[in-house]
Amino acid sequence: MKAFFLSRLLREKILLLAFVLIGALIWLSGVGERANVRLREIKTTSTDLDVQQRWLLQRARIEKEAQLAIEHLEPSKSLDSVRLQSELNTLARTAGLTNYTVSDSRTSRTSQFAVHSVQFSAQNANIGALITFYQSIAQRAPYLGLEEFKLGSNRSNPSQLAATWRVTSVEIAR
Repeated sequence: MKAFFLSRLLREKILLLAFVLIGALIWLSGVGERANVRLREIKTTSTDLDVQQRWLLQRARIEKEAQLAIEHLEPSKSLDSVRLQSELNTLARTAGLTNYTVSDSRTSRTSQFAVHSVQFSAQNANIGALITFYQSIAQRAPYLGLEEFKLGSNRSNPSQLAATWRVTSVEIAR
């Protein structure tokens, strides 16, 4: 390889060295990017582990507070997934909403309770009906809760709104 390089003209040597240097720079930039990604992943993982450790250190306090909160809940007022959908239908009709949908329920369970979650969407509604619906959900706290809310207007009629809520309910495990 050395003999091949030394037998070349000066301009060819310079050109070969330039190609090798460009290749090395490209390779080094790729290595640098991959190293940077790995360092960010390590930092993110370390932060996540620190947060988890803090929560674990507070486990006894959290369990005590959860137990106290559960003692104050009335099991008869807690809603399972079917009752959640039924209750939202009733609240929507009472509020004056006509064009709405309630998605299927998603459930996450723990040893003490189950949390059911649905997406409620209302189309072409007026602001008064949406406020009434929101207030009726707020009155049912802590058995019904809002996690997410999106509001938009109808382009053809700005006085009509489209709203989407993620509504959750707590069911006490028996």
